[in-house]
Amino acid sequence: MRAYARKSGGDEELWGVAGLLHDFDYEKYPSADEHPYKGSEILKDRGYSEEVRRAIMSHAQYTGVARLSSMEKTLFACDELAGFITACALVKPGKSLAEVEAKSVRKKMKDKGFARSVHREDIIEGASELGVDLEEHIAFCIEAMKGIAGELGLDGSAAKSA
Repeated sequence: MRAYARKSGGDEELWGVAGLLHDFDYEKYPSADEHPYKGSEILKDRGYSEEVRRAIMSHAQYTGVARLSSMEKTLFACDELAGFITACALVKPGKSLAEVEAKSVRKKMKDKGFARSVHREDIIEGASELGVDLEEHIAFCIEAMKGIAGELGLDGSAAKSA
């Protein structure tokens, strides 16, 4: 989210907060009846802006909240893809983002058994809503994630200690 904010002139901190918080309630409230509604209520009570809460609400197709802003579209576009890229890195020998390429991610997207809970349609629709080529979007997200690979636990250090 922060990388896309830099690229598009958005507020890095704001976009980063939306990215970090968008699923914070999912473990406790995983049903479509509760997520992200409960999270939005909690964030409202804690003083988070309407802008952040709206982005979070719009990332779930079933809420009916249209994605209008660049931040909203970006959150949706990056949500499923970040998880999928992570899964791609974790099956590499070194468990590192350095081993992941956009072409291999696209190939894995065709394997319905791989990371089956990831909605590939959302990845495709997200890139389309951003107005970017899917492979470019994947490559951009891989590069952004590489910049924080250590924080994500995807720098290969887990494989070295195993």
